[in-house]
Amino acid sequence: MNGLQELSLPPGVGLPAEIGKKKPFDIAEEEAFLNIARSYSILMNEMERFFKPSKLSFATYNVLRILRSAQPDGKTCSQIGADMVARVPDVTRLIDRLEGANLVTRNRQNEDRRIVRVRITPSGLTLVNSLDGPIADFYRAKLGHLSKAQIEMLNAMLYLTRHPEALQK
Repeated sequence: MNGLQELSLPPGVGLPAEIGKKKPFDIAEEEAFLNIARSYSILMNEMERFFKPSKLSFATYNVLRILRSAQPDGKTCSQIGADMVARVPDVTRLIDRLEGANLVTRNRQNEDRRIVRVRITPSGLTLVNSLDGPIADFYRAKLGHLSKAQIEMLNAMLYLTRHPEALQK
């Protein structure tokens, strides 16, 4: 991983300075974990503000994206839950909200009445398609200052954070 040296921060800059921590962290892993948590919190707050005018949340937007890619068959709630970027405890509640806004429909399968298929409606498709450009602009505004190599490194490091077993192969 070349370029790691390029990412070192000058003294007095970083998480400890942001949160007013006077002493160094006991272990580097703690600082890294808290750095991830703080970054997630700040970015998600900004993303939720971004979605507010469309009356969506990041989670409901994610459901619409999943259903757009699953056309025309749709997906079950459990399939949607498995595909979510950020796991939520109650996918059914998200679907209820989207169905109430006429953005998705639910239908029981004839061959197995226990299975409920969720599909995006034309209104839902129009809404999610209308957000493609603005959300790409949002992502660029938040991460566009990083080089392509830095973004690739960030993605790899975050993946390895979630999947340490990948280093064993």
